Amino acid sequence: MKIEFSKMHGLGNDFVVIDAINQQINLSSEQVRFLADRHFGVGCDQLLLVEKASRPSVDFRYRIFNADGSEVEQCGNGARCFARFVANHGLTSKTEIPVETAGGDIVLRLQDDGQVTVDMGVPRFDPAVLPLTMAARQARYDVEIDGELTTFGAVSMGNPHAVIMVDDVTRAPVDTLGPILESHPLFPRRVNVGFMQVKSADHIALRVYERGAAETLACGTGACGAMVVGRTWGLLDDTVQVDLPGGSLRIHWAGEGHHVMMTGPAVEVFRGMIELA
Repeated sequence: MKIEFSKMHGLGNDFVVIDAINQQINLSSEQVRFLADRHFGVGCDQLLLVEKASRPSVDFRYRIFNADGSEVEQCGNGARCFARFVANHGLTSKTEIPVETAGGDIVLRLQDDGQVTVDMGVPRFDPAVLPLTMAARQARYDVEIDGELTTFGAVSMGNPHAVIMVDDVTRAPVDTLGPILESHPLFPRRVNVGFMQVKSADHIALRVYERGAAETLACGTGACGAMVVGRTWGLLDDTVQVDLPGGSLRIHWAGEGHHVMMTGPAVEVFRGMIELA
């Protein structure tokens, strides 16, 4: 089976994007892993499928698969790439695009300067939603890992995020604490783990250990989740620059009950065709 694809990235968080509207696509987990493999396939952090909408209130359906083949609910950098993909490939002429995802509906807006703004919806804190095996919502949760107490905030941005504040993001234990908390029994469906350094009320630095993908150069939902947690802790303003290893995003959130707005770039690197067994 031959399929056409595009290679895209948002701040270095890279994607294989496939038009599943004009191609007959039914990928197995093994095929997703092959496409994501940087030595034997195309190489990506995640794979995105562009599908027909299942209802008239949205224009497309958007599916996200991690490099390990698992399907996930949401991806902020992927959402921006999705918007740029459907515009570049003539699938829409709109600049405001409502899209359905497994994590809920989102709205994508193409800006005149090439940036993409994504309405990421209202963040949710209920432990049952993440899911997080805690009885009630708390601003901060504590967990003992290797004999030491780790404190984190938790929020769902359509997918689950745990956020840990650190003094210096360059020295954060992303490679050690990240995978332990990602697969901790507290999170039955695993969790994305963000390490946040607050530089000022409108500026943070962030690294993210992504569920099913390890650390990536950028994580859009992770940037949103970190900003939201930092704001609920009383540390941040309503508009924040989030510096990630791959670049910066702008996140706006007015507070509880309001939608999170994320703005950043999306780039199409190349198009190609690959044969799958």
